[in-house]
Amino acid sequence: MFKISLIASSIALVAGLVGATSAAAFPVTVKSCNRDVTFDAAPARAISNDVNLTEMMLALKLQDRMVGYTGVSGWKTLDESLREGVRELPELSPKYPSKEVLLNADADFFFAGWNYGMKVGGEVTPDTLAPFGIKVYELTESCIHIMAKNKPTMDDMFVDLLNLGKIFGVEDRSEALVAGYRKQLADITTRIGAVDKPVRVFVYDSGTEKPFTSGRFGIPTAMIEAAGGVNIMEDVEKSWTEVSWEPVIERNPEVVVIVNYGEVTAEQKIAFMKENPAFKNLDAVKQDRFVVLEYVEATPGPRNVQAIDRLAKAFHPRNM
Repeated sequence: MFKISLIASSIALVAGLVGATSAAAFPVTVKSCNRDVTFDAAPARAISNDVNLTEMMLALKLQDRMVGYTGVSGWKTLDESLREGVRELPELSPKYPSKEVLLNADADFFFAGWNYGMKVGGEVTPDTLAPFGIKVYELTESCIHIMAKNKPTMDDMFVDLLNLGKIFGVEDRSEALVAGYRKQLADITTRIGAVDKPVRVFVYDSGTEKPFTSGRFGIPTAMIEAAGGVNIMEDVEKSWTEVSWEPVIERNPEVVVIVNYGEVTAEQKIAFMKENPAFKNLDAVKQDRFVVLEYVEATPGPRNVQAIDRLAKAFHPRNM
């Protein structure tokens, strides 16, 4: 009887220490754009917007902390890997959620970004959700819409994963994940070797009269640079924006990266460039150098590093 009591006391002591350790992890404060956001406990009813942000949550195995996701099927289709990850979660809104959608789900956390579920001055912002106890973490790439920031590097995506790890009390997962991504990037850099002249790259998202592309502050700029290239629209002080075709022609990209999503397929976008006489002298068109990235690969998320490897192979085939 004494032994049983002693064992029970030991178990209680260990449980108390574990509980104390867990409790000691909170509160935590993270930087979200120009705000400090403090969490007294890990969110239990989280919602993510868009396919790439949702994949960040899934990469950290946070499905059990989520009540749903938003902003996917209105623009994009779920591929099998994402469909499997969210099979038990409802899509609460096919496009940007309204405040009512988040309130009706009794959400306590919204992972979104500016133009990734929130609009400046819109109905759903950190300020409008705060009175209802819904805390917001903003995608780092999107912060350019509300504040000055440096040109992105892949650290922007890593910071988001690490901050999510802190917010949800799963820092071991986030740190291991990011360490793995950093090692993969280092391996890619080693295989590329010295780059005397970066490959000129144009990101073609959509549009025919005027192309929608990624400028200086979009994550493709960081991805292209990591793969040994240069975004020919790096001087455009935007993340994602519309430009004219004239500078594209003048700057003569050697590779065109096609972002694949929406009603116009990647094949149709490539055909448009190949068949238009205005583009016949572009090096990328003459040499048929097109790389297709899915939307979820070309926006900040867990698939970026794998996409960088594919870009590097396309930019520097002799080295890779």
